[in-house]
Amino acid sequence: MKFLNNIRGGYADGQADAERQTPAAQPSSDLTYGDVFLVPSRSEVTSRFDVDLATDDGTGATIPIVVSNMTAVAGRRMAETVARRGGIAIIPQDIPLSEVTKTIARVKQADPIIETPVIVAPTETVGTTMQLLGKRAHGAAVVVDGDAASRSGKPIGIVTEADCTGADRFAQVQTVMKDQFLTVDAADLDLKSPEFSKTFDAVAAERFPLAVVVKNGELAGVISPKSLVRASVYKPALDGEGRLRIGAAVGINGDVAARAKALVDAGVDVLVVDTAHGHQAKMISALQAIREVVPRDIPIVAGNVVTADGVRDLVAAGADILKVGVGPGAMCTTRMMTAVGRPQFSAVLECSQAARALGKHVWADGGVRHPRDVALALAAGASQVMIGSWFAGTYESPGDLHDDGGRLYKESFGMASARAVAARTKGSGTAFDRARKALYEEGISTGKMYLDPKRPGVEDLLDEITSGLRSACTYAGAHNLEEFADRAIVGIQSAAGYAEGAPLHVSWRG
Repeated sequence: MKFLNNIRGGYADGQADAERQTPAAQPSSDLTYGDVFLVPSRSEVTSRFDVDLATDDGTGATIPIVVSNMTAVAGRRMAETVARRGGIAIIPQDIPLSEVTKTIARVKQADPIIETPVIVAPTETVGTTMQLLGKRAHGAAVVVDGDAASRSGKPIGIVTEADCTGADRFAQVQTVMKDQFLTVDAADLDLKSPEFSKTFDAVAAERFPLAVVVKNGELAGVISPKSLVRASVYKPALDGEGRLRIGAAVGINGDVAARAKALVDAGVDVLVVDTAHGHQAKMISALQAIREVVPRDIPIVAGNVVTADGVRDLVAAGADILKVGVGPGAMCTTRMMTAVGRPQFSAVLECSQAARALGKHVWADGGVRHPRDVALALAAGASQVMIGSWFAGTYESPGDLHDDGGRLYKESFGMASARAVAARTKGSGTAFDRARKALYEEGISTGKMYLDPKRPGVEDLLDEITSGLRSACTYAGAHNLEEFADRAIVGIQSAAGYAEGAPLHVSWRG
């Protein structure tokens, strides 16, 4: 990455075009994403689809997106959906080990192409079905004649929100379901098969919101025209056995080595050792203990840090990837409570340079509000970008849908908030100890994350993010993320410069 000298209008080293590869000195002030912009360069990249978004940090991700280990964001549905499109979700440390083990197993059992449906029995009530419809972006549930709890049986109907509207909420769903629906054989969903495009044409031509996928007459999942297109654009994040990838977090208290080993035994692909202030002795000792029991082929992520010294100390203790960011998250109050933190772009830039010098990587954790921010984090040298609250307002996040005057939302909360701390310390120590800890919080306990009507599912947001990122790479003339980080030219802008780039949805002339 190179800096542009805004005053002279040339490159920061002031040299000729042929010498533009020389990196410039870093600015004297720390910068965040809104302070900088990318300059277009000559490009030989002819199409956005020619850009490879796979990361090189050993996690197996094919897009550089990580779902943050937040209780209100990362669950089974989120992990499965994001991995199918190439990203990785990190299950939070607050979840009981038994439940994390179940989540890992369910994600590993999920199909890389066929989507997991919402399944109900014909005797299920309309009210319960309506609640379940909000758990996925499909917009429909499949009614089976078998045991819906075991997720098996022969499909006998589909039901949508429109079918349920106006019906008695205690009525059985079989009274409102459609018994005519399109079915697709699982064998016709091979991307390499010539039948794949025919399957898309058949599904797209129907009036149903999705097609029911069957295998030997039994329900195998669902598919929609959009998901078929996505299957041809994205490459799922798969482990060595062809199963979807998933990560999990551990804290730095208690028997962290035992929990880490249990997660590895359960099949986790990435392990995150997580605490708000990662550059501390307790993190280092936890990392050393975990490194002794975790195989080298499983990346260990540790953080959070914002300095090169923090990177070097955690790498020495056993970290492969460093989580970078203190205070930039939407649910975090650390900077306002403590004045501690660092503007995220500069933090990522310094930490990524230190990590690369040691053959390691960083994840940019927090502070992204737009696709541009993801591109800037990667230009600064991050191998992946962690996203939390942005994904909380989607169908796939763990929370229930709420209605605020016609606007749907889900609740989100910070992992250092009183709410999260109470959940994390429940059952540990005395009631007095827990009450003392509850006095101190650095996060919002309840925040409304509204669903975007145009992009209500996490896949919709991934489309938006990766589309912007692919375009940024073409502007930089980069075929992949390594070239992007090398070729990106970054300039510093004023607040007016940032505002100039924002679209205006309403006339500004009164």
